[in-house]
Order: sequence, then structure tokens, then C-alpha cells
Amino acid sequence: MQTFSFLTLLAVFEEMFGRGLFWTMVALSAIFGLLFLSILIRERRLESRLFVRAQLLSPLGAMAAVAFVQWMTNSHLYHIGGAIDVIVLIAIAVIGAAGTTLVAYAAQALALSFRRR
Repeated sequence: MQTFSFLTLLAVFEEMFGRGLFWTMVALSAIFGLLFLSILIRERRLESRLFVRAQLLSPLGAMAAVAFVQWMTNSHLYHIGGAIDVIVLIAIAVIGAAGTTLVAYAAQALALSFRRR
């Protein structure tokens, strides 16, 4: 592979996860990202108590993301062959941890706002 482009990466992810699942994950990521942003804009601050609780779930999100990708690709940890495999695995774990933190923070903030009403 001599050239690298965004469309190539997009095609690889669509092939790996399937078109429907991939675009569902993209849509859910966008929805939860916008929900998190809207909560930050509405509250005008990041509430540390909620954020710390959300961060406590991040290791579970990292492990779930790695397990999900390995299940989808029919692979195992012993298939890791080189440095790029480790880098990709770490990137998947970081994205899973960050996503779990955003979802957990948004869920807590929404639950708290419903409780206040």
C-alpha cells in the first residue's frame, strides 16, 4: 500500500465491521459527542464529581472496546505480531475509554437534571 487516504481507511473499517454496524457506531458516537457538548454548554462547566465517577468506568470501556474489535475481527491477543498491532490496540483501548467516559458523564448529568425537576 503506497498511498494512504481517508477513503481507504473508511473502506477498511466498513469491510471489517460491516457497513451497517460501522455507520451505526459512527452515528452513536456523533450523538453521544453532541449530547456531551450540549450538557457542557448548558451547565457551563464540567462537574468534577460526575467526571471522576465517569472516569472510573473508563478501564471497563477500554477492555470492552478491545474485546469487541477482537471478536469482530475473529482475532486474539496472541495474534499481535508487531509494533503497529500494539499501537492500534492501544488506540482502540483509548478510544473505548474516552467514549465510555463521555457516555457515563452524559448519563449521570441527564439523570441528575431529571432528579432536580
